[in-house]
Amino acid sequence: MAKTVIQHILTRLIELGVRDVFGVAGDYAFPINDAVCENSQLRWIGNCNELNAGYAADGYARINGISALVTTFGVGELSTLNAIAGAYAEYLPIFHLVGMPSSKVQKNRKIAHHTLGNGDFNVFYKISQYFSCAHSIITPENCITELERLINSALFERRPVYIGIPSDYAIMPIKISEEFITIAKPQSNHNALTEAITAILNKLSGSKKACVIAGILTARFGLATTVQSIIDKTNLPYATMFMDKSVLSESNPNYMGIYNGQIMNLQISEFIENCDCIMGIGTVFSDFNSGCFTVSIPPENYISIMPDHVKVGSAVYSNVYMEDVLSKLRDLAPSLNHQGLKAQGLGKPIPSHNGSITAEYLYPRLEQMFRADDIIIAETSTVSMGLGFALLPNNAQFHNQTLWGSIGWATPATLGMAIAAPERRIILFTGEGSHQLTAQEISQFARFGLKPIIFVLNNDGYLFERLLCKEPEAYYNDVAQWNYTLLPSALGCKDWYCQKVTSCEELDSAIKIAELKNVASYIEIVTDKYASPEFARKLPYSLNASYSS
Repeated sequence: MAKTVIQHILTRLIELGVRDVFGVAGDYAFPINDAVCENSQLRWIGNCNELNAGYAADGYARINGISALVTTFGVGELSTLNAIAGAYAEYLPIFHLVGMPSSKVQKNRKIAHHTLGNGDFNVFYKISQYFSCAHSIITPENCITELERLINSALFERRPVYIGIPSDYAIMPIKISEEFITIAKPQSNHNALTEAITAILNKLSGSKKACVIAGILTARFGLATTVQSIIDKTNLPYATMFMDKSVLSESNPNYMGIYNGQIMNLQISEFIENCDCIMGIGTVFSDFNSGCFTVSIPPENYISIMPDHVKVGSAVYSNVYMEDVLSKLRDLAPSLNHQGLKAQGLGKPIPSHNGSITAEYLYPRLEQMFRADDIIIAETSTVSMGLGFALLPNNAQFHNQTLWGSIGWATPATLGMAIAAPERRIILFTGEGSHQLTAQEISQFARFGLKPIIFVLNNDGYLFERLLCKEPEAYYNDVAQWNYTLLPSALGCKDWYCQKVTSCEELDSAIKIAELKNVASYIEIVTDKYASPEFARKLPYSLNASYSS
């Protein structure tokens, strides 16, 4: 007996490694919801809203490589679209399954709920096409071939795909076509690949001082291990940029630290920009990454290896794919043994004279608690700017939504990561302003028996906006005052360790207790309104200068 449309889709997602499906139930999506719950190999993760579900799918994809998300037509898919856009910007493949009204309702242009009341059922589908690398409305006839095309696009481009499923089609048997053709994986142009590898090897071999900048796309395309092998073979020093933190080991002796142009770590900038060969692998020179565009790498000294092309100096090699390039370099790269710089951490915590929690104490103290294999998530806020320059132990991961930067992302994204890796210690750092957008999602940690350590930094409002805007004390930078440590209990989180700390001594004690307890922890850290790390203080001036120039 042939599988139904939705059974076939879910079977293929399972084969790709999906084990959990995020979303919010809705009537047009009921056939999808039912099929997930009926499948013994899948678990339904019902989120508090669709935006949170999208963020959670984003987090799951960061750990698992891919994720699946289900929303209902119109109201559901639009609610999650911000999260899908973030996943698109940051190269995260999410299979977005949208339950649509039945084919008959659509064909007859009925005035149905969750629509604009004009009989147009394509408007949301068209909108979502801007935020997906491939899209399709699935039928029993096209299910097999279209799904393979969507899978191929998602895995190759590492971005979301949109899968629209009319509710009646979802439960119909698929029609197996004899003309079904497996879609081949794109291959590099052989001549261009050979020329690119030759150019890279010539540049490396002729260098007197070389280094590597390892970028986020090496992790997104599953190639970080290959890049580390190349670095180990060449023995070249390497750095990462802010968005790329922890894509490679920070405990490796060749690691130098974060390269951030002329804003932070100037000794690293001087070293890199004076190299006669800099090999960037999957690097994205965004504003936060490049120190507000203050990086100064001579183009003739730069090798850029990107997902679909290579650039060596002014020469561009198109239709050359990163996986093929790195595979060749792993075999052919020379041993160079160029000396670099030793990575520096944040130093010792410096207590304030009155015991209040300052940035000079907070971030070095947090750095001290990190262990090998931790998964660390920092919200888009001053907390990420403080922790981004911490030195991490072996195999610890650091996640931040650097490019898209949607506040509120971190709390539900942490849920997705915890669902994907329940055996690892999960630590979330968020600001209270960001946390207020998605705080209800902490209830899901308790629902699924997860035990994160959550820190909520309370500095009485939107601190980075205060540092960035014309009038720091403007009312729009204020937020409502919540009793944060009461939230877990109110949201069904029983037996959590909850603590509010206002001094260095209290913070130190709370961290030690959280590390000892076998329960989830939720710690509110109260600081002065303007207690901020160095990067947060420097960045606004550089941003304003770069955007006005």
